[in-house]
Amino acid sequence: MGKKNISHEEEVRRYRIRTKILTVIGLTVVAGLIVATFFTQGKVDPESYEPAVYATVVAVIPPVAAIALALITKEVYSSLFFGIIIGALLYSNGNLELGLNTMLYKEEAGLISKLSDSWNVGILVFLILLGIIVALMNEAGGSKAFGHWASKHIKTKRGAQLATVVLGVLIFVDDYFNCLTVGSVMRPITDRHQTSRAKLAYLIDSTAAPVCIIAPVSSWAAAVTSSVPEDSGINGFSMFLTTIPYNFYALTTILMILFITARKIDFGLMKTHEKNAEKGDLFTTSARPYGEPGDDEPVERDMSKGKEGHVIDLVFPIVVLIVCCVFGMVYTGGFFEGASFIDAFADADASKGLVFGSMITLLVSFSFFMIRGTLSFKRFMECVAKGFRLMTAPVLILALAWTLSGMTNLLGLKIFVADLVGGMASSVQMFLPLIIFVVALFLAFATGTSWGTFAILIPIVCNVFATPETAHMLAISIAACLAGAVCGDHCSPISDTTIMASAGAQSDHVNHVSTQLPYALTAAAVSAVGFLMAGVIGYLTESNIAMLALPVTLAVLIITLLVIEKKENKKEAKTE
Repeated sequence: MGKKNISHEEEVRRYRIRTKILTVIGLTVVAGLIVATFFTQGKVDPESYEPAVYATVVAVIPPVAAIALALITKEVYSSLFFGIIIGALLYSNGNLELGLNTMLYKEEAGLISKLSDSWNVGILVFLILLGIIVALMNEAGGSKAFGHWASKHIKTKRGAQLATVVLGVLIFVDDYFNCLTVGSVMRPITDRHQTSRAKLAYLIDSTAAPVCIIAPVSSWAAAVTSSVPEDSGINGFSMFLTTIPYNFYALTTILMILFITARKIDFGLMKTHEKNAEKGDLFTTSARPYGEPGDDEPVERDMSKGKEGHVIDLVFPIVVLIVCCVFGMVYTGGFFEGASFIDAFADADASKGLVFGSMITLLVSFSFFMIRGTLSFKRFMECVAKGFRLMTAPVLILALAWTLSGMTNLLGLKIFVADLVGGMASSVQMFLPLIIFVVALFLAFATGTSWGTFAILIPIVCNVFATPETAHMLAISIAACLAGAVCGDHCSPISDTTIMASAGAQSDHVNHVSTQLPYALTAAAVSAVGFLMAGVIGYLTESNIAMLALPVTLAVLIITLLVIEKKENKKEAKTE
């Protein structure tokens, strides 16, 4: 049986324990800063020195510490902040003044610098605009009407989850856009059918990056294409297409969510959340980052808001949003200046494109609701503030996560990983796909960025397999890089996509990460077997016969899930 809902007294006790842990850690960090500063002699010129731990394994400490703290204390904001402090301290060699300046103002790394970056601000503006659009749809009654309509067509919990997966697969243009749009549309439906917010976040997250990384027309395809060195003689887009059947993590993740949804398989902490959801508690913990204070009845909460509306009040803004965001992306890529649709996507600026699309959608929605008399001007403007408040949590988490990633870059973690892979590449080519998968997973997990991982590892792989005779190994190894980066991104609490999935599902972020991790690691373990097999076969046969590793990998996944299902059923039988 699932665990009982946590009582208020128990939650208070746990909160006090977490507070004590954070206090001890905070005092330790402050004491370390004071001692380190005391022993630092003289002034430090921030432009002419390098940290003592640059490009060493020590560079991994800030993100690992932040992630560990988040999972232990269930406090994501303070955990990220402590990670930033540790990173700034390591970078400044213990100098408090330089550390404070680094944490706040260091170019391309500090908090203020990150929030001054136009690309980052664009993503934050897109988040806020989408929050406003969601608030408008709720206020107009569109979410409520769509929920009632869907209840007549989607009769079961399994049907609600499968519909979420299908919609996630269909919206493959961009992962940010995917997470927030799918969450907005499907959340009322999954709430009605008692799907936990953690499970919804997992389904959203698993149809975001894993789908985008195998979709030729997506912002991710553009990122991969641009990571291939221009002087390598390799066509980046053609190479991306050849990696799709070797991207074992993306393919196993998609198959996994379909299989576990169809057979109702839940395991790990997710099982507790799903059991509690069946009793009416969609959150399991007391955390309600997007709810109203004292809200204890979340199941019908979203659909009960607003007046009686019509399905068109939700469908029309969503359709306009999809069309306008695609338009915005190809516009920034030069489509209207003569570039082909594919080339426009490859050169698109996702941040600008999504802001253009969401702003146009907001203006069109304003006209639509005003003309129909669905909302008054005053209620429309009230939704602006509501939408901003709705996105406060993901905006704050993103800002801190970007800063933590900046600290990691200052410490040279990417350089350390690149040197490590480059040093072993020539001697272990047979096992290189597996090694690259693991290294990319680790790097993306620690930094919270897939695209940065692509940029570091893809040029190395291209140099290792530079001859025509090794073209098949090149495809396998780049696929391993992409798969590992997506897997690390999928697991990491500081990943943009993971944060967006929590926002889309309106789930507590730490709940999402802790429940998703066993599923992601299961798919990662199976994918590792696939890359080991593909690497050995490709190296020994020197042909594309390595593609046979895909059906074997998918078969291993199915067998693994059936074994897990059998064990979970035995546990159920023992507890009854």
